[in-house]
Amino acid sequence: MLAIWVKVRVKPQLRQRFLEAIEADALASERDEAGCLRFNVLQDGRDENVYYFYEVYDNQAALDAHRTMPHYAVWRAAADTLDGPAEATACQTVFPAARAYWAKPRGEPRR
Repeated sequence: MLAIWVKVRVKPQLRQRFLEAIEADALASERDEAGCLRFNVLQDGRDENVYYFYEVYDNQAALDAHRTMPHYAVWRAAADTLDGPAEATACQTVFPAARAYWAKPRGEPRR
């Protein structure tokens, strides 16, 4: 499995537009993409303009497919809400190690 940890800084005056776009991408990713196993969005506890995305995909092909989806285009169209470039780190999942933990019924978000 492939995990991505992304950090972004948002322009304060455009925060609401950013939140709407990333929510659309995150929810549709989990719901509509069989290869997207997790897509969480977190807000920094000390800086309300910093957000983190934790995304887990079956493999590189699933991540590549994610980037072709209509909901990803919504997110990319909101790139002007960012205050600087996104910082992405590719990771490998370690724990939980059991594949069953990451499995989800197709078309349903992970709860």
